[in-house]
Amino acid sequence: MPNSTRKFPGVLTRPPRSTRPAGAGRRSPAAAPGPLGSTGGAAGRSSDGPGGGRGESTRQTRHQETEAKPERLHKLLAQSGVGSRREMEGLIAAGRISVNGQAAQLGQTASPGDRVKVNGKLVQLRFSDRLPRVVIYHKPEGEIVSRNDPDHRPNVFTSMPRISAGRWVAVGRLDFNTSGLLLLTTSGDLANRLMHPRYQLIREYAVRILGELSDELRQRLLDGVELDDGPAQFASFQAAGGEGANRWYRVTLYEGRNREVRRMFEAVGVVVSRLMRVRYGPFVLPPGLKRGQVLELSEAEVKGLLADLGMFKSGADRPPRRLLRR
Repeated sequence: MPNSTRKFPGVLTRPPRSTRPAGAGRRSPAAAPGPLGSTGGAAGRSSDGPGGGRGESTRQTRHQETEAKPERLHKLLAQSGVGSRREMEGLIAAGRISVNGQAAQLGQTASPGDRVKVNGKLVQLRFSDRLPRVVIYHKPEGEIVSRNDPDHRPNVFTSMPRISAGRWVAVGRLDFNTSGLLLLTTSGDLANRLMHPRYQLIREYAVRILGELSDELRQRLLDGVELDDGPAQFASFQAAGGEGANRWYRVTLYEGRNREVRRMFEAVGVVVSRLMRVRYGPFVLPPGLKRGQVLELSEAEVKGLLADLGMFKSGADRPPRRLLRR
């Protein structure tokens, strides 16, 4: 594992702390097969092991708060989880955001105590002097990463800890039938940075297919295949064992387009029967974090993450570095 994973030792190694019910009553998907946990490394060990049902969440951490200073409105709304900075600028330009009853202007600032409304709805603001919260969620199959679903399927946000201001923002997505590591934060600005191509954060998946994959097809996936939204290629491709007709592989890539891993295999005539994300940037799916459980980063871990992304200054200034780039 690259050295930069040491930045978050607690995230990678500690078991979930005290638990509380979350999303009780939902049906639990089947546990992952043995070969996924037998390939070695923290990313693949028994996170779907015996007894790995749903319905648990870790104790919430309390971050210290200081007196907040005025901030640019579009940035403030983004870090409060309302949307991206660009989206907020668009809403301000369209006259859909108000501050203390007056239409907001581009470049305007807001201070603690200001009443900010988006589309007529009052927003609880999260100033940058307050550390955002960040959690790792072991998403099970059968949940959607969206609040707006016409089919009213279960979504990941109902399993998140309650927050007094803002809302949880997902870092990327996992499709309905994909399980594994999903990061969520209360800061839209942080979420956008974690997804931005500039930082080249690696995504690693465990993939199960029917039958073995020939060396020729494997090389095609490494060299690149053409999808309907452009070329795509894996950064690495490794066999991970399997029994009977099923075979497991570990693949990595540096982007997160919609259903990209499944579509890449389909492009070479192979259907994925099981897909699980086991790593995102410096975060590995922690051993012992069961399906449906949430693990929250500590204050020190959040500060370290913000510092690496150039969003937090601690002691001497240091430039942001790219996390988990090979």
